[in-house]
Amino acid sequence: MSSTPRRAHSDRILFLVTILVGSFLLFLVQPMVARMALPLLGGAPNVWNSAMLVYQALLLGGYAYAHWLGRFELRTQGWIHGGLLVLAGLTLPIGLVDLPPAPEGREVLWVPLLLGLSVGPVFFAVSAQAPLIQRWFAADPEAGQPWALYAASNLGSFGGLLAYPLLAEPLLSLQAQSLGWALGYGLLVLCVLACVYVRRARAGRERGFGEDGAQASAPSARRIAVWLALAAVPSGLMLSTTTHLTTDIFAAPLLWVIPLGLYLLSFTVAFADRRAPARLISRLAPVVVVLGGGYAMASNGIGGLGAVALSCLLLFCVAVALHTRLYDLRPGPERLTQFYLVQSAGGALGGLFTALVAPMIFDWSWEHPLLVLAAALLMPLRPLLGWRERDDIEPGMALLAQNILLALAIFLAWQLKDLVVDPAAGIWSVLLTVFLVGIGVLLMASRAAFTALVLIAMIGQGGAWTVLSSWRGERTRSYFGIYTLRDYPEQRMRTLAHGTTLHGKQSLDPAQAHEALTYYGPGSGVGLGLRALPRLYGPGAHVGVVGLGTGSLACLAHPGQDWTFYEIDPVIRRYSTDGTFTFLRDCTPGAQVVIGDARLKLEDVEQGRFDALVIDAFSSDSIPLHLLTREALAVYTRALSEHGVLLVHISNRYIDLDPVLAALAKDAGLAAKSRLDLPQDRERYTPSRWIALSRSEQILDDLAAQRPAMDWTALPEAQGAPWTDDHASILPYIRWSQLTGTP
Repeated sequence: MSSTPRRAHSDRILFLVTILVGSFLLFLVQPMVARMALPLLGGAPNVWNSAMLVYQALLLGGYAYAHWLGRFELRTQGWIHGGLLVLAGLTLPIGLVDLPPAPEGREVLWVPLLLGLSVGPVFFAVSAQAPLIQRWFAADPEAGQPWALYAASNLGSFGGLLAYPLLAEPLLSLQAQSLGWALGYGLLVLCVLACVYVRRARAGRERGFGEDGAQASAPSARRIAVWLALAAVPSGLMLSTTTHLTTDIFAAPLLWVIPLGLYLLSFTVAFADRRAPARLISRLAPVVVVLGGGYAMASNGIGGLGAVALSCLLLFCVAVALHTRLYDLRPGPERLTQFYLVQSAGGALGGLFTALVAPMIFDWSWEHPLLVLAAALLMPLRPLLGWRERDDIEPGMALLAQNILLALAIFLAWQLKDLVVDPAAGIWSVLLTVFLVGIGVLLMASRAAFTALVLIAMIGQGGAWTVLSSWRGERTRSYFGIYTLRDYPEQRMRTLAHGTTLHGKQSLDPAQAHEALTYYGPGSGVGLGLRALPRLYGPGAHVGVVGLGTGSLACLAHPGQDWTFYEIDPVIRRYSTDGTFTFLRDCTPGAQVVIGDARLKLEDVEQGRFDALVIDAFSSDSIPLHLLTREALAVYTRALSEHGVLLVHISNRYIDLDPVLAALAKDAGLAAKSRLDLPQDRERYTPSRWIALSRSEQILDDLAAQRPAMDWTALPEAQGAPWTDDHASILPYIRWSQLTGTP
């Protein structure tokens, strides 16, 4: 019996392991570097999108290098790529480069620069190995087709992505993560060299690819354009889904992992040798586009967890359908590296549009519905009901029926637009949605009519309210978020929301315009603390506030006090300086507003500068880990006077932060008390939890002893180590039961 099949099998295992190791490392490094940069960048969704844009650009560069390398003999390719891997390895272990702080308004460019310089060399080298390894695998005529290795590559990427939040971050410090990644990189280098050796030993049996694959016919410009589009739309949709979900639907922890994971899994299905799953999902994808795409314009929490599930299902089905079409249009192995280069360019274009262009030209995440409509125009449409192809239906009658169906869809969407915001609508909203989906199935015979139906469904499922908000100019978008400013004439109230989270409100009644509302009411921890300052520190207390919001806290100031606000987003400051919210102008006209990351800015203030420091800088419901670490607390306590008080806002729907603050307080030797405020007037005030910390336990006792008496409770017993810049994980503190409800 010949040893050739056995040897080919062993070779396949070697190449498979190499692909898996490289892809695992590639997607393990992404969240690791983003976590390293957190103290500099904060936790806005666009930070993750910027990181993804950098990685897609580096991936494109790696694929271009792999395509260029294909002009050489395999032995030469091995020497060149091995040398590149060794040179890139000299930059290990991974760490951030030292850059000057981002200029105001330039974060969208500064963040990619920081990440690119920090991780660029090793990411570039590792990203090239996927197409190279497939090319080297296919160089043996008996090896078989290489496309299944690409499916395995994305499976490895998915594994790396999940391993970080579930294993690496909870169990290892950043230093240990970086060292572990460097060891994995060494293993990858050995695997790559082994692949080179295997193919070098069989140099006489290589497939003759020729110069740049010249013996294979070049793809047409139209074919390349289709490749680009089929790669760009899923890539952009993955990022837009992340922004849409975390900003407007359900700002839950770790939610960003899900869209990227589904995107990677779509390649595993679309490029697998077994074609049945890809065909089935592609066949059902148009139905999912009508059902899930209807929520693509929804905002302000419409749909809750159900909308999250549909959005994720939509992304997965669209990505599988478009990537399956991409697979069907693939060239022969001779053009493998060119195919992956174009595909990578499409992915980078989708990321560029979503992460860089959209935030600068749109006031809301309009890129999301636009990409869903683009998917409807590109995906394979195989009618589930072939009624238009029947011989007894004339073309004119079929067109008339199509137009009647579209008119009916418009009527249903018009009825649905008011029901989606009515909690009592119940079954009627569901029935109208089902009818819209049924019409979508009937219209699959016409791509134009089907795409129009998807747009109609979007308008009905909350899109009408989103369009109206933009038409009225209620929204503003910056690098740090999407803000909605809304007036309620009947209640004489103006509100500011970041995604689904209320950031403050002000009464439009002049007699009540200076009342601090929402989380800052008279029974809130911060309200009690700031009102006690004259009694605790005299009339000239110095107060620092991290997070400006609407400026509500300004009207808790007393005459003679010195106030300083720290705000990362210039858009938020503009709301207080242009008269939109007048708290700052009316109550603390002399207050200084410092723009930039508060933790970095506070490092520059003189020691003991503040008698009270308020930390109120949450972005939507995301957790700014870098503001709740041992190092951050050291910055705050340095800025506080000897007996100063630190007031930290930890209200959150999904994370229990009491134990986090308890561990930090114990580690720093600080006294701490907690205040949970459950106001009776829920129209004006919002339940909140504030933590007061001080070096002086007497100060906290005096704070709790004010009249009328308010309950301040002890923090729970500290469990585990405190969060640090080097090691922090939110997994142990997630309120999992909250994730099953509508926020």
